[in-house]
Amino acid sequence: MVDAAIYLLTDRPDRSVALETLIKTIGRCEVLSSGQEQPFDVAPRAIVSDMTLSRREAANRLRAFLRRKGDSALPVVCLLRSTTDQDLRQARDLGATICFPAYTAPHIVAQALLAEITERETDVLTQPIIKNVSRAREVLTDLFEGVRTGGPISLAQVDAGLDPILAAVKENGLTRWLETVWTHDDATYQHCLLVAGVAAQFVLHLGFGAKDREHFIRAALLHDVGKAQIPLGILNKPSRLDADEVAIMRLHPVIGYDILCKSGCDAVTLGAVRHHHEMLDGSGYPDGLIANEISDTVRLLTICDIYSALTERRSYKEPMPAREAISMLTSMTGKLEASLVHHFADAMLRDTN
Repeated sequence: MVDAAIYLLTDRPDRSVALETLIKTIGRCEVLSSGQEQPFDVAPRAIVSDMTLSRREAANRLRAFLRRKGDSALPVVCLLRSTTDQDLRQARDLGATICFPAYTAPHIVAQALLAEITERETDVLTQPIIKNVSRAREVLTDLFEGVRTGGPISLAQVDAGLDPILAAVKENGLTRWLETVWTHDDATYQHCLLVAGVAAQFVLHLGFGAKDREHFIRAALLHDVGKAQIPLGILNKPSRLDADEVAIMRLHPVIGYDILCKSGCDAVTLGAVRHHHEMLDGSGYPDGLIANEISDTVRLLTICDIYSALTERRSYKEPMPAREAISMLTSMTGKLEASLVHHFADAMLRDTN
């Protein structure tokens, strides 16, 4: 963690040297001896107390330090001269998250400290993105279940899922988004969330304005809504589809388009939903569009969709590594716009190296 230190509070600095040395292998260490003024210019990452807490001045010193730092989530390791129930209770009341006897070997204390720091810092990074993925997944669940039962689509509800996607990718990076999305077992929801995250990374890289970002991520989130009316036996088949099943699956762009037409959806999103499988050479579906007949939004979304399909995890195939997937996109000369694939590669490889 940048600009943060592990504070070692000690009333026996000569005997804390070995522990200080090991703490420095974890990160920056600031040693504060008894009576030494506490510097507050460096944020705390963790606190190690090597003091006799049965002495009132030592207990007050730790209490004051924690109060000044104001972060109850910090790891606080206390080395205790005595480990009676009363001593342990006092240490816990002061804020200790781990307690050891004072004679514990320094390397054991350092190992426990590192594990505590790693767990807490991982939680800090992971919890917000889990929350954002869950919010976006709730939107998709409501959307697909509503379509399956013939209910209307609430575009306002869909739009409520856009900010969490953009914020998660912007603040935590695409890799964390993908790793979190991959923990969800519904293949259709997973794919939509993957495409939406990849789309967010792409438009952030391209420098789209706020409105254009929202429109594009909305199109990405909705692009497969037509699959809500594809038979579940085909949709959730654990192996590759046969020719007849492929023909049925290929109906989903038109189905999605028809559903959204009834919901007052904007023309850009409608075009993206209907045409995200079109290719510049006319080999795509459902309308066999060629070159200039394909909008810029569709050209961008098609790249995101193919890349996500190549790299996602399915029971019948291993995920393709990012660089290999980019090579596959690059080889699709005449089908995809080469300049956009080049920019897309920059966006993806910047985050997934």
